[in-house]
Amino acid sequence: MSPGKQASDGEAAAPMAAGARLESMRRRVRLSRLAVWTVIAAGPVALGVAITSTPTTVEAVARAQPAIVRSPSAGVDPSGYAQLFVSAWLRAGADEATSAQARLAQSMAPDVELPDPAPGAQSKRQSVFVVRTAQREDGTWSVTVAAQSADGAVRYYAVPLAADRAGASFAVTGAPGVVAGPGRAEGPQPAYGVQVPEGDLVSCVGEFLAAYLSGAGEVSRYLAPGVQLAAVSPTPFTALSVQQVLAAEEAAAAEQVPADGTAVRVLARITARDGEGRWPLAYELTLTTRSGRWEVAALESGTAQGGGVRP
Repeated sequence: MSPGKQASDGEAAAPMAAGARLESMRRRVRLSRLAVWTVIAAGPVALGVAITSTPTTVEAVARAQPAIVRSPSAGVDPSGYAQLFVSAWLRAGADEATSAQARLAQSMAPDVELPDPAPGAQSKRQSVFVVRTAQREDGTWSVTVAAQSADGAVRYYAVPLAADRAGASFAVTGAPGVVAGPGRAEGPQPAYGVQVPEGDLVSCVGEFLAAYLSGAGEVSRYLAPGVQLAAVSPTPFTALSVQQVLAAEEAAAAEQVPADGTAVRVLARITARDGEGRWPLAYELTLTTRSGRWEVAALESGTAQGGGVRP
């Protein structure tokens, strides 16, 4: 191709390229204007969303921060320490500062004075029991213990204590104070309102408890399928008798054994005997029917301590 032809083609291509660039620029301008108007139109809405959403976001961030817990570990229990201190403190005397009880009390609370009994008086304190443990707002503790004397008199003492977070160290922070004892709470209304007459159910209950408490027979023969329960060992009683059986359901008082799968809850009051005397006891049981007979499906008494039935 001649140089002249090439120049002519180049001159023709230049206006075309320039036109393409100009059109591209125009499109960008139009798109920019559209974007600007879109932002302007959406501005109030976006602003409103931002205003309402910002506090929520800040609140969410604030809630995400872990709270600082200053209360002691759940395993901290100063009640035994308070019980031991009061027991030693009551048996110590100001005139017997070298006795074992006095040394123990003073080692646990060096700043607490020992009691000063009257001349010739003998300590009547025999038993000390914890009746209440409460944690104060400042992290210290107040433990109330009951001290029962040989003549049956009871006096209650509140002991202030401090404990470390791990429950490994305790300190009696002040002298005990004599306080009023706890009141008597109203118990729940009894659920067992049906008197169960002599019959198959009462016989099952009596025979089961005899095997469970006195070794009279095998416990397993009275249990529903899948229920496991071992007799009390060593055997605590030599004999027992059923005094009363109450039920929560009317089906327990039926003359005939109800249909298979019927379940009832009963309260059995018994009298157990051993070499030391007679003991009135009570047991809550669940019984079910199978093949025309009653079977023990659960022993509710003592389940919190692991002594119940586990199907």
